[in-house]
Amino acid sequence: MLSKPLLCPARLRQVPPQFSWIDQRLVRHDHVRRCDCPALALYLVLVTVGDAQGVSYYSDDKLAELLSLTGEQLARARHRLLAAGLIAYARPFYQVLALDAVAPTGGRR
Repeated sequence: MLSKPLLCPARLRQVPPQFSWIDQRLVRHDHVRRCDCPALALYLVLVTVGDAQGVSYYSDDKLAELLSLTGEQLARARHRLLAAGLIAYARPFYQVLALDAVAPTGGRR
């Protein structure tokens, strides 16, 4: 197996106290293919701002501002993440879901 060099050892990532790294299964299990760019941008923000259980409560206005999206675009991005089983949402709370969990069908997650 090819050894990968550290390109910048002084900047080696460490798990931060707030734990906000993205699970590699997002790509390896093709979850990323089920979303468009705005949905993935929203997912990135939710992973970053969520607590240890993946829960956050940023307002729609704040999320739209952070992502340079309209309210309608944010709603579509949220819908795509819900449909992909990547988040749960009950206004104003978001929860980033475990990637190995099977998403429930129907209803609001």
